Amino acid sequence: MNFRITHAQGTEVPILISVPHCGTEFPDELKDQYNSDLITAPDDTDWFVHQLYDFAPAMGMSLIAAKYSRWVIDLNRDPQSKPLYTDGRIITALCPTTTFLGKPLYRDERKEIDSDEVRRRLEKYYWPYHQQLEENLVRLKNKFGKALLWDCHSIRQIVPTIQKEKFPDLILGDADGTSASPGLIERALGTLDHGGYSINHNHPFKGGFITRHFGKPSESFHALQLEMTKVNYMNDAETLYDKLRAEKMRELLKRTFSNLIDQLV
Repeated sequence: MNFRITHAQGTEVPILISVPHCGTEFPDELKDQYNSDLITAPDDTDWFVHQLYDFAPAMGMSLIAAKYSRWVIDLNRDPQSKPLYTDGRIITALCPTTTFLGKPLYRDERKEIDSDEVRRRLEKYYWPYHQQLEENLVRLKNKFGKALLWDCHSIRQIVPTIQKEKFPDLILGDADGTSASPGLIERALGTLDHGGYSINHNHPFKGGFITRHFGKPSESFHALQLEMTKVNYMNDAETLYDKLRAEKMRELLKRTFSNLIDQLV
């Protein structure tokens, strides 16, 4: 299976948790093509995000997490490779050939993945994850009349290929107000803004393909993306899970979901 799902426990609520960039594995059929020193600890991973959110099932939310690294195929990119941003930042491809910092991923230093291989990876590794999201969202909407997808991400404090300055602690993305209802956006922002963290709204991240694709509030499908800098739950070197920092963030996330549940149910 290309993903791991932890089902909601107890009383289910109409929220689905997605963690598309926590995967660290590489398929046996591809593993030997990559630079071995890079894939032992794939640097562009949203490290431990599935662990940070592992309280979600106990709150009635199923959690779907990627198994394979985004270096195999990026589950949050447009399947047609259409760019998500046009502001000059460096954006890695659907099937990337370099890290965020421009290091070649493959032993042969290839510049792109041929179209037949991209299609194969879409079928084998990309669509099963998206189909699982869609099936669960449709099921939740049929059960509750509405559904919210919460897409979870993390990033280094500084990624100079995206912007020169440090990122804020939290960035809530809703595709410029189009992927969720105003009430849900306001409830999420209002809660996150009272957690002692710096927070931006839709800048520099407004939500990736998952948020933009599944967020259809006119059809009662809502989607929000939360990006956070890794030092909020990891050590200063952004290499290890920091339990104290993580617990503070988890408490804020729990309050946010409690308020969203009140809004939805």
